[in-house]
Amino acid sequence: MATSRERRIVKELADINADREKSGVYAEPVDPADLTTLRGLVPAPPDTVYAGGTFQVDIRIPDGYPFKPPIVKFHTKIFHPNISSQTGAICLDILGTGWSPVQTIKSALISLRMLLEFPNPKDPQDAEVAKLSLEQPEKFARTAHEWAVKYAGAPRQELDLSKFIKDGEEGRSKTPTVDYRGYSKDLVDRFVNMGFPASNVIEAFIFVGIDKNGGEDYELEEAYMGDITARLLGES
Repeated sequence: MATSRERRIVKELADINADREKSGVYAEPVDPADLTTLRGLVPAPPDTVYAGGTFQVDIRIPDGYPFKPPIVKFHTKIFHPNISSQTGAICLDILGTGWSPVQTIKSALISLRMLLEFPNPKDPQDAEVAKLSLEQPEKFARTAHEWAVKYAGAPRQELDLSKFIKDGEEGRSKTPTVDYRGYSKDLVDRFVNMGFPASNVIEAFIFVGIDKNGGEDYELEEAYMGDITARLLGES
């Protein structure tokens, strides 16, 4: 008899397969007889240095799933501040302390796709790559693109380096001030840690009608989590 974990994995994989055209991500068992070892595919977002590339990730489902996060590493080499260029290890809250049982394999893969679009060099997994992205962003962009071409099958293209030009004396882009519109920063950050920009999260909260709760943090119901994620992914 299948365990509750196995039944959940089967359901999640079916959902990933049915939604592949919209989400872009995919996962399947490496061996059909073993549902705990998966191979995931993450297509790079357009308008990034990785555009056109497809990155394979290795996924292991632990015994405590879904109360413990899946263990995910990049199999395809990638030049990214939050992913080890040597081991493929990933620095992303949703795969650690930010994990919740309402999250899924699909939401984890979508978060990785968003991480490719919105790297966070201030919380790095690969310190050397992070340093380069902060101090020499144009060189970082060129190197990341070359790796995407070499390892992920991305087409070689002329990069728009204007958005990587250093800004200010510290040689990095200015970070805009976030207006949380009365929502708790911790509540917003749950989705930011999945890779979504804070401004988009706040707009999704307003669209869905999330209670501001006086600016205090609180646990969202699973249905709201799904509605917000769908809005952020452009599915509603």
